[in-house]
Amino acid sequence: MTRPDTPILDHIAGPADLRQMDGRTLAKLSQEVRAEVVSAVSETGGHLGSSLGVVELTVAIHAVFNTPSDKLIFDVGHQCYPHKVLTGRRDRIRTLRQKDGLSGFTKRSESEYDPFGAAHSSTSISAALGFTIGRDMGKPTGDAIAVIGDGAISAGMAYEALNNAGAEGRRLFVILNDNEMSIAPPVGAMSAYLSSLYAQEPFQKMRALAEGFESALPGPMRDGARRARQIVTGQGGETGSLFEALGFDYVGPIDGHDMGQLLSVLRSAKARATGPVLIHCCTVKGKGYAPAEKAADCGHGVSKFDPVTGEQAKSKPTAPAYTKVFGQALADAAARDPDVVAITAAMPSGTGVNIMAERYPNRVFDVGIAEQHGVTFAAGMAASGLKPFAAIYSTFLQRGYDQIVHDVALQNLPVRFAIDRAGLVGADGATHAGAFDIGYLSALPNMTVMAASDEAELVHMVETARVHDSGPIAFRYPRGNGVGVALPEMPQPFEIGKGRVVEEGSDVAFLSFGAHLGVVREATALLASQGVSATIADARFAKPLDLDLIHQLARHHGALLTVEQGARGGFGAQVLHALAASGAFDKGLAIRTLTLPDRFIDQASPAEMYEEAGLTAADLAKSAMQALGRETKVVPLRA
Repeated sequence: MTRPDTPILDHIAGPADLRQMDGRTLAKLSQEVRAEVVSAVSETGGHLGSSLGVVELTVAIHAVFNTPSDKLIFDVGHQCYPHKVLTGRRDRIRTLRQKDGLSGFTKRSESEYDPFGAAHSSTSISAALGFTIGRDMGKPTGDAIAVIGDGAISAGMAYEALNNAGAEGRRLFVILNDNEMSIAPPVGAMSAYLSSLYAQEPFQKMRALAEGFESALPGPMRDGARRARQIVTGQGGETGSLFEALGFDYVGPIDGHDMGQLLSVLRSAKARATGPVLIHCCTVKGKGYAPAEKAADCGHGVSKFDPVTGEQAKSKPTAPAYTKVFGQALADAAARDPDVVAITAAMPSGTGVNIMAERYPNRVFDVGIAEQHGVTFAAGMAASGLKPFAAIYSTFLQRGYDQIVHDVALQNLPVRFAIDRAGLVGADGATHAGAFDIGYLSALPNMTVMAASDEAELVHMVETARVHDSGPIAFRYPRGNGVGVALPEMPQPFEIGKGRVVEEGSDVAFLSFGAHLGVVREATALLASQGVSATIADARFAKPLDLDLIHQLARHHGALLTVEQGARGGFGAQVLHALAASGAFDKGLAIRTLTLPDRFIDQASPAEMYEEAGLTAADLAKSAMQALGRETKVVPLRA
């Protein structure tokens, strides 16, 4: 593949080189960085649009501030590819999101230029304030600069941080990267408020002021909240902004693709700021690459693609994606039941609820990046008599855990939690791996917890959740495609707390919870080659457990192994507690709980990640043989 011509970038060893360049050269460098990002992501896939939107901003920040002494903190981090190109990682940029390669997000262990790791939203301002306090208490750190998007700033944590930073009054820089397009169009009052600022501060005026910026600066600068606005806009009136009310000097809106304007504003803010400053920077997601700019999601997340045409490589799946199966099942449930409503936190297409939204737009609610609010919002709906489905990724649901406990479980409200991205997810790595939801939900009184072993089971679980009105219920399913089973024409609800026997055997029993059932089948085939007969059971429920099934498996087999795509303390722990309470261990019982290991696993393909986790078919077979006290010479096991 032909690489782009990058004569300026080829001579960049690090951000210090940018500080020797004039604005015109930095603008040319930005175009080369953009071309390099497009070229690299065409080979790896990844977050293209968000990275293209901040190229000039990233170049300008590194040219003005003294990174890595000054701490540049990207919120979420999916826009950090230009940053990585400029900070000594260009030679590895084509390993993005690959096993043993660069992370798709900022990561402390990867570079001193990544002072704070991120992949979930709305953490940057809090972290930047922490660095600021460290600086003021004598730690060897310079200024802190948080770059946060208009979608991420809609989350409550960002406002908590803004309020705290404003009250502290310390020198701190927050750059609001406003592209009016998060993963889904940003919703709510904040988006409308930011949009209204465009009318108040037209780009034409900002550009005119930027051209003569240095000469146009007034003499003695006023103190307080008017100062930053005067520097950039020339306004001396008493018109304030929300950010000023929170204690920030507000600068903007400014054009995030005008290098002259960016440099002038950043240099002026750096030279004059004594307290917290918010710079409102307007950008275009996917800027400079037509296929991304024209795409509905502005090329937010792309697979490998042709850099000339933008056409993405598409595999031919043998089965539909779990997300699509859920979305269709939910829409069908909504057709049968007018009380069914859906809630998503800025991820309508990512969770599949967009399918229901197309048919019943008034019954689907996107609350923005606000999982805490979304959970309690769903609880209020449930209390009113509706049947809310809160469709939230496993790792994102972690942000709403107190609300699950206090507002849902404690009040025993029938909120239905549809938990996508359960288990290991591949290229997004540890930050998005759904490892903990089994444990953190199963610990709660009143909660029912299910996991789908295939796409047909998922359809039935949607119906099970729909008819379950006696308390909260959750069901989890993985990222990616199903296993190819036929989907039911009419779903049937499961009996709560009842599993199923999939295959009968006599020597060892596997009790599988969730989507690792296919791997269990492979393991039993390996065992059969050594003359070991295995029973396979699909638990379906982690809470309540099918105690009759568990005791039957324990009594009639030489060993019992639980299998799950989750961390320790989850399904296997529930089974151990139940067996201990019943006295099953008093007479001896060979049992193993096969879970994800007690560590975070970096990005790779899902198969490679499960190999790293020790949950391949060979690993399962080896554990079964050890539990039975037998040799394992025939099964091809990894060391």
